[in-house]
Amino acid sequence: MPEGPSIILMKESLQLFVGKQVTGASGNAKFEKEPFIGQTLLEIRTFGKQTYLVFDQAAIRIHLLMFGSYSIDEQTKPDQSLRLSLLFAKGGMYFYTCSVKAVETEHLSTIDWEADIMSDQWNPKKAEKKLKKNAEMMVCDALLDQDIFSGVGNIIKNEVLFRIGVQPESLIGNLPNKKLKELITQARNYSFDFLKWKREFTLKKHWLVHTKSVCPLCEQKLIKKQTGKGKRRSFYCKKDQRLY
Repeated sequence: MPEGPSIILMKESLQLFVGKQVTGASGNAKFEKEPFIGQTLLEIRTFGKQTYLVFDQAAIRIHLLMFGSYSIDEQTKPDQSLRLSLLFAKGGMYFYTCSVKAVETEHLSTIDWEADIMSDQWNPKKAEKKLKKNAEMMVCDALLDQDIFSGVGNIIKNEVLFRIGVQPESLIGNLPNKKLKELITQARNYSFDFLKWKREFTLKKHWLVHTKSVCPLCEQKLIKKQTGKGKRRSFYCKKDQRLY
């Protein structure tokens, strides 16, 4: 599943269509596409793993889910996985195997933009309050909770927990206050490191524990386990990460 930094890169690549008028729309997404033809794409907004193509009276929400993808300016052939294509006078954007929905522009005002880990509006104090209200939550679940850390995915989760020396099944309420603040700070810091490495095409070279088998600090075998309510893959070191 693409994480927040990858969605930022998608937004940047689509930016060339902002201010341009839609000349055609197709795909098997289940909403009326005809009304968007002739409309001008006003802006592109991202919220964690979601992308909003904003028009005058409505927006199109794109969520790439686990296996979604997109492309620009291609010559398309009939493809059942094509959820949406938007064509412009010069080029077009194409979205595959993903969730695509039309929403009223008023929906944008209901989003807690301060929860977006990569946004200028990110509010760490609000994140801390939300965490403290969920004392019985495992840290692995907390990091993947999109209401708290919108944009964080499994890669960021594993790497952040290694950075701060915390095992994924630790409970939020058991973390010392200093460690809780580290969790919040590093969730954002690593997300921007992720973005930098993604731009450089070096992301995987920087993984310390995600999909790895040996701890880079003590060289002991890492634990690979499905953790939390979502049973997502965790990679961690019993020696260098503490269970709280």
